[in-house]
Amino acid sequence: MSSPATIKDVARVAGVSVATVSRALNGAENVLPHTRQRIVEVARELRYSPSGAARSLITRRTDTIGALLPDLHGEFFSELIRGIDQAARARGLHLLLSSSHDDAVEAAAALRAMNGRVDGLIVMSPHADDDFLSQNLPPALPAVLLNSGVSKPAQRVFAVDNFGGARAMTEHLVRSGRRRIAFLGGPQANFEARERERGYRAGLAAHAEPWLLEGDFSEAAGERAGAALLALPAAQRPDAVFAANDIMAIGLLGTLQAGGVRLPADMALAGFDDIPIARYVSPALTTMHVPIAALGQQALDALADGLEGHAADPGATVMPVQLVVRQSCGSPKP
Repeated sequence: MSSPATIKDVARVAGVSVATVSRALNGAENVLPHTRQRIVEVARELRYSPSGAARSLITRRTDTIGALLPDLHGEFFSELIRGIDQAARARGLHLLLSSSHDDAVEAAAALRAMNGRVDGLIVMSPHADDDFLSQNLPPALPAVLLNSGVSKPAQRVFAVDNFGGARAMTEHLVRSGRRRIAFLGGPQANFEARERERGYRAGLAAHAEPWLLEGDFSEAAGERAGAALLALPAAQRPDAVFAANDIMAIGLLGTLQAGGVRLPADMALAGFDDIPIARYVSPALTTMHVPIAALGQQALDALADGLEGHAADPGATVMPVQLVVRQSCGSPKP
């Protein structure tokens, strides 16, 4: 079996230097059109395939985008990764994923490890505040932030309307005649969780006192909250629970039903995110639809545009969310 053609082989057959072959195949402008055409034809005839490592040394590009996420498990992150990956593939880019496991030290280590291996970063981390980014994100590495609480970002930020969505959901429950509305929150260190709690408080402000239940965005947190509510006398339970994400709502749903609570007759239940399984549980879950895949796609497109010299000014793009009413809490009264 003959060995693969090298860049020297292309240069020899085309009658040019190795440097000219490199410039021609990497799109440099300082190559005459007829020379470029000749080099491309020779490379095709010899079935020359440029080395990715060698090309990156010349172009300073790896054609790889890094994505640092809090977790890689669950339907939310599966949808987010799907959106990022589809946009990357459409641009001929590779994707390098890393999870911080909701740990600040791991998030910092992941950012440092990706430096030099990727052309840019998509960062979604509850720890990515101003201080964290200034200490751990290399200044020369382009980045886009997702759902970040950074006060004055030097990067593009894409976020969903956590506050507005949570307020709208709470107001929907109030319009449905519910008054004892509990909120199952997420981790206090998480910016999204804080914004959703703030929206719940705003939607409830004129109607009742807040009723807060501790959660951490996991299904187990929903199960624990359900067990705590079942331990109360029926008359003392809330008549609605708004969970800060769908996974907790689903854990809560199973526990309440196992304890004999009828949904929504005894208690309404709502979530946030509209992950794919939300429509298939029984009763189907009322939730706030987040365009999860589109969030990932827009972040990747913005990052790739920046790498191609079309970067937009730093600032936040807030993506709207939409109330999806299903059987778990019913329709609002007229």
